[in-house]
Amino acid sequence: MKLIDNAETVVLVISADVGPTSDDCFAAHLLKDAVDGRGAGHPYRRAVIVSDVAWFDTPMFHESPTITIGGPGVNGVAGRFGSDLPTVWSDHDRSVIQADFGDGPKRAALWGNDAAATGAAVDAFIARGWLDEFLDRCWRFRAGAFA
Repeated sequence: MKLIDNAETVVLVISADVGPTSDDCFAAHLLKDAVDGRGAGHPYRRAVIVSDVAWFDTPMFHESPTITIGGPGVNGVAGRFGSDLPTVWSDHDRSVIQADFGDGPKRAALWGNDAAATGAAVDAFIARGWLDEFLDRCWRFRAGAFA
């Protein structure tokens, strides 16, 4: 049985250097709950949390919709995406949301100057509708897919 669908399962990436009780991990779980809730029980319309090291080591993740949590200085995937993703929102350069929901793999980077600012970026991504837009573009009807 396949565990993820690289077109629909959202990969949330945190730094391998943060522990399970870190603020970035807590923010990732909040975002995972928000994604899973919007998936309405569809088996692949959900999120998985992986480390940046696991993302780099797993080629299947590279084509999956991906959201990084934590800044480019701590999260290697955020560092890779940083120069490619436009900034769509910033709170006085303290909290930042970068995103590209175009034709290729959907990408977003949520980060801040510190743990609280990263949490604020995650909150804004959910509350201001970017998560819904991200998921809409990932989960829209695909030819040959069953609803």
